[in-house]
Amino acid sequence: MDRDATDEGYLQEALAEAHAAAGRGEVPIGAVVVYEPVDPATRKPLAPPRIIARSGNRREELQDPAGHAEFLALQLAARELGSWRLSDCTVYVTLEPCIMCAGLMHQARVRRCVYGASDPKAGALGTLYRIHEDTRLNHTFSVTSGVRESECAEVLRDFFAVRRNRSKGGEAQ
Repeated sequence: MDRDATDEGYLQEALAEAHAAAGRGEVPIGAVVVYEPVDPATRKPLAPPRIIARSGNRREELQDPAGHAEFLALQLAARELGSWRLSDCTVYVTLEPCIMCAGLMHQARVRRCVYGASDPKAGALGTLYRIHEDTRLNHTFSVTSGVRESECAEVLRDFFAVRRNRSKGGEAQ
């Protein structure tokens, strides 16, 4: 499978997590972490890529300001691998990560992040900040943006449209 098809498929998995989050009354953002171990000498894959963690937002459920989808998925990935270093991992997330989540990706040494919709209010991987390529930090990582962008933005728009309608006394559909 080529890189674009892989990104599309993994972003679809993150979208499923976003829909599940919406079903729980959470802001619909989803994330998956894909592990693809690579031989450092040859840069050749050592095993097929696989999803090792997934999550949707759980801030309301957990009453935790760190309950962001990608933050939770990275914690699960670290437990799965038994290491805080996630250098053979790519994070797929439906919305551009905030400063906290981008900082955690930096700290975890992820290889790459792929996101769907840009976040003009909090985006830290290209929109407001560029944490991933700040050479003052001891780790940089690649970012691919705009994968399944319209679907990722639509799930957020729909969620907030229903919320606004309810707050105005309208019925949810």
